Amino acid sequence: MIALAADCILLRQPNGESLPMNHGTIAIEVVTDGDSPLDEAFVKEASAAVLHYFKQEQGRDSVTLGEFAEALEKVLQGFKFPGAATDDESRVLEADLQQLATDSGEAFELTFFARLRDEMRARLQQSPQMLRFRGLRSCVMQLTGARRWSARCQNLQEQIVEFLRNCLSAEPHPEPCALVVE
Repeated sequence: MIALAADCILLRQPNGESLPMNHGTIAIEVVTDGDSPLDEAFVKEASAAVLHYFKQEQGRDSVTLGEFAEALEKVLQGFKFPGAATDDESRVLEADLQQLATDSGEAFELTFFARLRDEMRARLQQSPQMLRFRGLRSCVMQLTGARRWSARCQNLQEQIVEFLRNCLSAEPHPEPCALVVE
């Protein structure tokens, strides 16, 4: 067995697979519309801090994807930016991509994207501060019918994230909203 590098941690996926990650290989997707203090470098630094916390302070060699995402969300929400909502005003709404894929039935991708757009519209009408779509990997695996991650899976994953970005920018909503896809 090969020893895990000092700056790496195993990120356990929902399917049980564990992937070695460090701050340079963890891909975080946070999308906002309008002026937002959450630029790419800031999110990368925050994810590096979360990785350091689990690895160095907690002494852990592995974490689940959900644990990592929750910790990153807490870190990002902990920063007070000019004009940011107070804790009483903050609203995080969630949607389950896996459930949307299941609800798409036999038509898979044909109805999935329409359902996804409808879900985005419904959530945005509630004026959230952040929209979080969970279960991307399992959703992609279900839609492709794959048992193992493949180039087709990667392509569909990128299509879903791009579709969500486009929907967020196209849909009218009164308040700025961050989009997290995990």
